[in-house]
Amino acid sequence: MRTEKSRHINDVKGFVRKLLEWSKAFDDVVFLDSNQTKDKYSSFDFIMAVDAFTALKTNADLGLDALEDYQRTTRDWIFGHISYDIKNDIEDLNSKNDDGLDFPDLYFFQPKKIIFIKDNVLTSLYLKMVDDDIDKDLDEILNTASPPDGAPDDIQIQSKLSQLEYVNIVNQVLSHIHRGDIYEMNFCQEFYVKNHRIQPEQCFENLNQIARAPFTCFYKHEHLFAIGSSPERFLKKSGSKLISQPIKGTAKRHNDSEVDKNYKLKLQQDPKEVAENVMIVDLVRNDLSKIAKKNSVEVEELCRIYSFKQVHQMISTVSADMNSEAGLKDIIQATFPMGSMTGAPKVSAMQIIENLESTKRGLYSGCIGYITPEFDFDFNVVIRSILHNASRQYTSLMVGSAITHQSIPENEYAECLVKAKALMEVLKNEQVP
Repeated sequence: MRTEKSRHINDVKGFVRKLLEWSKAFDDVVFLDSNQTKDKYSSFDFIMAVDAFTALKTNADLGLDALEDYQRTTRDWIFGHISYDIKNDIEDLNSKNDDGLDFPDLYFFQPKKIIFIKDNVLTSLYLKMVDDDIDKDLDEILNTASPPDGAPDDIQIQSKLSQLEYVNIVNQVLSHIHRGDIYEMNFCQEFYVKNHRIQPEQCFENLNQIARAPFTCFYKHEHLFAIGSSPERFLKKSGSKLISQPIKGTAKRHNDSEVDKNYKLKLQQDPKEVAENVMIVDLVRNDLSKIAKKNSVEVEELCRIYSFKQVHQMISTVSADMNSEAGLKDIIQATFPMGSMTGAPKVSAMQIIENLESTKRGLYSGCIGYITPEFDFDFNVVIRSILHNASRQYTSLMVGSAITHQSIPENEYAECLVKAKALMEVLKNEQVP
């Protein structure tokens, strides 16, 4: 049982800065910020969960069974992540590439304390055992000093692949496409920093100021951090309805409004980008149909352009009415990993990904989110993210693009750099305007 208490907050932005500083005291933190994105599927402006009462940590072999049991046992809010490598529980696959981060394959916790804001109303949801802390915590948060801005730091960001190596591998992907093994694949590369500690909360604030994405997250599990500005929703469940919003198609922004408008129009009319998006929409429709009521899968939006601070994105929205007998494991097995991060056919694409990529994806290409006591849930796609292992002093950012028969390898490399731009700025701790 939880105690609920609400109050009005005037300075939400200032409160969030203090809240993040306050959260440093806890080993487990999930902070999800919609950046006030308003659409018909928005649930809150932001939500934070801290302080594990119970937790589940497991590997891919046991992951989905254990998660379903944990959700049914707690019948409470749980927050956490599903790594890309849970695919090994779903299909006959494995992951043997280098992993500098070592995130668990799956981790969820039942928080003692949940705080969320919608329309300037702050609501606290605390377990009964700690509900005496509600007012005390709020006073403590409001009296927390805002952290100082970080100073510029000269760090060396390295790449696992040179541009030439990247181009050669993409040509191998194109060979698979021409042979008919696959017709689309998301190929990813890693940029990384060794022997360097970051300031995770400061990185998050800077990244969020730069990107303002609708599925932004700050995630902490002990010494592991995910600092993300994801624009993509993997899957939301609201009652019996499932909603997926895959992204395929990216264009950079420009300060000149006319130039920016042309970038947006060019993306909207680009046959390659449209084809990529439509392929993934077909894959998502097929995935959802496995656990949907007959004839209920619907494409609500196809190839709509959404503009964010750093990029324009082509996003589609696919929904379905879920079969009443489908459980959590059934839903995840049918839809995970998200098609936008694999390609199609999905299994063939994942097999080729393991052979051609040099880094184990781990949390990247996975999802972070929550499940409610009523068995509703919402998960983002872990992209545009800085992942950090403080114990190893290792920081990773991965970016990728969809390869189709129309792909020009050098252009795909340039797209990766566009996606990595904001993350690299934050890692270098440049001062944001």
